[in-house]
Amino acid sequence: MLFSEVIGQESAKAQLKQMASGGRLPHALLFLGPQGSGKLALAVALAQYLLCENPGPGDACGQCNQCNKAAKLIHPDLHFSYPTIGPKAISDNFLANWRQAIGENPYLDVNQWLQSIGAENKQGNITKEECVNIIKKLGLKTFENAYKILVMWLPEFLGKEGNRLLKIIEEPPENTVFILVAEEQELILNTILSRCQIVNIKALSDDEVAKGLIQKKGLSQEEALSAAYLASGNFNEALLLADQQANNDAGLFLEWMRHCYRGNPVDMVNWVEAFAKLGRENQKHFLRYALHFLREFTLLKMSNGQAGARLQEKELQTAQNMTAVLELDQAEQLAKLFSDCSYAVERNANPKVLFLDASIQMNKIMKGKLREAYTGLRAANVL
Repeated sequence: MLFSEVIGQESAKAQLKQMASGGRLPHALLFLGPQGSGKLALAVALAQYLLCENPGPGDACGQCNQCNKAAKLIHPDLHFSYPTIGPKAISDNFLANWRQAIGENPYLDVNQWLQSIGAENKQGNITKEECVNIIKKLGLKTFENAYKILVMWLPEFLGKEGNRLLKIIEEPPENTVFILVAEEQELILNTILSRCQIVNIKALSDDEVAKGLIQKKGLSQEEALSAAYLASGNFNEALLLADQQANNDAGLFLEWMRHCYRGNPVDMVNWVEAFAKLGRENQKHFLRYALHFLREFTLLKMSNGQAGARLQEKELQTAQNMTAVLELDQAEQLAKLFSDCSYAVERNANPKVLFLDASIQMNKIMKGKLREAYTGLRAANVL
């Protein structure tokens, strides 16, 4: 993988290339950042840059024999370690699965990876046998390159077995580079952290995610931004959302809000009947959008319209109009209702019953303040 193929992260790319080309590359790096930020993609790109026969100032050449092998993850001096399943499993046993998974999506999360190797309900781990195998492999001479590189994805799964790697990380064989890719620093042994230089990787911006979706999925600007807003910097999540773009969640949600606000039973029943046919995954995606809309509405309301809401133009206009009729406590009640609905959908609740009940509750929540105000005015003989 080339640096140019990694979505965003220009600052991190510049830092890594400066280290590598300036001869100041630490022998142990730890890339630390949130899910979907591209940490693993950056690690693979750095490995290819180090192995390249003719690296330029900005990237590996992408054409030499070393690059071709590194890009296919088959370079004999490029090693990988990652969570696996089984009490004595080692990463080499799952190498074919790993190459396929990373080739398809280098932004994947650990659950996707473990399910791809048949984990089901089993927990992943990096075993004692894996640590022994790492020490053995890195103790051998290089095959084709000056560098030997180990990319370890999610060292959090090492647990106390990480103690077995302390010596080789602190005093590695010549030209050996460790690149650890992590998400939860507190789950990594302090003795390992102290031996690595940490490179902090930030979550991707909405614009970076949108550009990546346009490039990789061929989405329109509007579709890409909608997915990017929901993904919150997680490109893996954005890829999953992009596959569900067939449904107009924004239009569907605003239609639901209008029906529930007006309280027409026929309109609410017709909406629920149509919505129930969408399927569970689409319903979960819809509720996720609904929660995103309420979150941005709340920010808009609290800032008196000054905050820059992460909504498309039509959605933003609707949210601005809603600030006049919906209070913050009502938005909070709606958000709890949508969260409860999402929980129920996960557990295969009957969608017609669930969303008709939710529609009735939404009407009560949205009309509640108006009724209270009306009752108060009547009591004060104003009306």
